[in-house]
Amino acid sequence: MVFDRSERPRLPRAIKILVAGGFGAGKTTMVGAVSETRPLRTEEILTDRSVGVDDLSSVEAKRTTTVAMDFGRITLNDEYVLYLFGTPGQERFWFVWDELAEGALGAVILADTRRLADCFPSVDYFERRGTPFVVAVNCFEGAPSYDLPEVRLALQLNPSIPIVMCDARKRDSSREVLITLVKHSA
Repeated sequence: MVFDRSERPRLPRAIKILVAGGFGAGKTTMVGAVSETRPLRTEEILTDRSVGVDDLSSVEAKRTTTVAMDFGRITLNDEYVLYLFGTPGQERFWFVWDELAEGALGAVILADTRRLADCFPSVDYFERRGTPFVVAVNCFEGAPSYDLPEVRLALQLNPSIPIVMCDARKRDSSREVLITLVKHSA
């Protein structure tokens, strides 16, 4: 079928969002919870080679790790599609972040209150790049519970940075985090 210029179907505009945070914070889970397609995952089984390299404290049951990225997609309407890229959490994979961050509208930083200090590298990275971000405190069962102002203070976040509670396993909760990011980035 041949279209003239005015009849060509319009492709949706791509919006790229990163999902970052520390090792075991729930990035893969969040991308999988909201993606309308089966997410691409680059997870590998943790082996004895990670002993002494990966800190499994508070995430002892974790058996896999993302080694490149997670990828998911959400069609908003005929005009916009969100592409989600989950970053790897361990320092040895941070070299991937620069490529993933290129052209991103913004980032969600998932925080785990059992390992809150693991957020600092993500916060520092996106602040240095000038990339808009929000912090989403992922509510893990049995994890210490803190008020959002306490988390903001602990992470030394600027008052303009949105911080929200979420359950990365739940589509609606994760979707609300993404809405918060898009509004913040506008």
